[in-house]
Amino acid sequence: MKVGFISLGCSKNLIDTEVTIGLFKRANYEIVNDEKKAEILVINTCRIY
Repeated sequence: MKVGFISLGCSKNLIDTEVTIGLFKRANYEIVNDEKKAEILVINTCRIY
């Protein structure tokens, strides 16, 4: 399964996205940089309080 990631917002989001990519890789997902090729697209955004 091909997974793409979009990280929006602060630098903490980028770190969280990188950790999540590692988890998906360990689960044998294929990470793609082109969102059009992704079967799953994970979007990480800032939480607004």
